[in-house]
Amino acid sequence: MRARSWSSPVARWALLFALLTPSLVTVSSPAAALVAPPDTAPAPDVAALTLRQRQLGYEITETPGSAAVLIGDHPRGVTLGRAASRVNVKLPAEELHARDWPLSWVARGGGTMLHLPGQVTCYPILPLADFRLTPAAYVSALVEIAADVVASFDQPADADYGDVAVRVRGRRVAHIGVAVSGGVTRFGFVLNVLADLGPFRDVHVDGDRVPMTSLHRETTSRVTEAAARRKVLDALLRRFDLRRDDTTAAGPFTLTHLSRYAHPDRH
Repeated sequence: MRARSWSSPVARWALLFALLTPSLVTVSSPAAALVAPPDTAPAPDVAALTLRQRQLGYEITETPGSAAVLIGDHPRGVTLGRAASRVNVKLPAEELHARDWPLSWVARGGGTMLHLPGQVTCYPILPLADFRLTPAAYVSALVEIAADVVASFDQPADADYGDVAVRVRGRRVAHIGVAVSGGVTRFGFVLNVLADLGPFRDVHVDGDRVPMTSLHRETTSRVTEAAARRKVLDALLRRFDLRRDDTTAAGPFTLTHLSRYAHPDRH
């Protein structure tokens, strides 16, 4: 059956309400509680994406040894995690509306991120206990994966595990922000591939005053979003010793179901 597109407002709201359950208001720890100002509640597309990850988390916990990953285009706009501040967004609400950049507070780690066309978003849904990983070790693994993808385009990257950043020549090229609920990961990282860099002067990603860069700007290799998506998936499979079971279209994302090889000592 062909996957329903999220491009239609009706389809987006149908997905949102189909996934809405009482667990939406449940938090796993005090740190997970996030109170957003009324004018920055998650945009419908962002809320639907968050709930889709939650649904996938429920599914994989019922199938031992399974995992999943969403790779694709995040809805346009600005998201703010637990370490974010509105002061990192230098534009007033009127200008954000004019640019069609909804401002959404989301329950993840990390700071502020501007989502634009020309990026690759990778949201793994992994049960951490199966991989013998702490949340901190998992975040470090994502830093490693993002840096490996950048290096695969013939551009060495600086993996900063302390600041949770991947930089090229002093400028961030990826944003990393994670949530863990019931021992299962959500969110992940966003890699700037071909994105317009001008807008990053108005949004300080993760509070960094130095604007983000992109693979296209930093490397002489041919860069495409399709190639970056393939390399992101390949790096994820290698790092966590996973195999690909099936891939389906999920609106602006592809959903790949994964399963583990039997080499637990490698983690």
